[in-house]
Amino acid sequence: MDQVAFIVWRESVEALLVVGILYTWLRASPRGRRGLPWLWGGVFAGLAVAGMLALVLLGVAQWLTDEGQEWFQAGMALVAAVLVVQMVYWMKCHGASLKKTLQHGVDHEMARDNWWGVFALVAIAVAREGSETVVFLYGTVMAGIARGSGWGLALAGVVGFLAALFSFWLLQLGGKLITWRRFFAFTQVVLLLLASSLLISGTDHLISLGVMPTLIDPIWDSSWLLDTTGGIGKVLASYAGYRAYPALSQVVVWVLYWLVVWSLLRRADHVATRTRLAARLA
Repeated sequence: MDQVAFIVWRESVEALLVVGILYTWLRASPRGRRGLPWLWGGVFAGLAVAGMLALVLLGVAQWLTDEGQEWFQAGMALVAAVLVVQMVYWMKCHGASLKKTLQHGVDHEMARDNWWGVFALVAIAVAREGSETVVFLYGTVMAGIARGSGWGLALAGVVGFLAALFSFWLLQLGGKLITWRRFFAFTQVVLLLLASSLLISGTDHLISLGVMPTLIDPIWDSSWLLDTTGGIGKVLASYAGYRAYPALSQVVVWVLYWLVVWSLLRRADHVATRTRLAARLA
């Protein structure tokens, strides 16, 4: 449930950031205020798209056989891991220029008196965050429903959203302790750890299906130090993909994942630096 609360919290804050930037920009002028209904319409449309995706995924899971569900859950875990890394990479590249990009887009649509453009801009942004949340949470939610803890997961989602509203309010105050830069730096680290957990979860499914070789199984036994049934070991299993009895192939995948992430983050730093320099020269 803690994973559900964190992901809903983080994704909701990012969606609130986009909506907040556009709302403030539109509200600043009499002409822009005409676009506020279109902005809220885009918010509801984006949420509707994310909701429909959730229903489709749950429906597909009900139609599949046990083996089909195993394949589907493996695929969803791997897709979610890729999406998390892609999202972190994109935000690291473009986070600093996000506000200017959004404002420029709204100015362009306002100049053409095209409020459908504002509607589409907001709908796409909200739908993206909502759809990512649905994909990230799919495996956790399905496991929770199977254990009969669906209401607990729903409560965790509500708590995550309320925490997002409170966090967004604090971040908007512009305090020295909690800043947007520190928020994204912290949550990016946790998201990358979660992606590694999703990746290892996907390999668990692939190994059980007999598709992925184990090579050596297990390569070690660290249950005497950190057991995954409780305490720190359980937290690491949920948030970093820790296994007390890992197969060698899983260790190789985990190491390759962090090498790829390290390479992408270095590249993102270079892209962000070039973007800032271009903005100063413009």
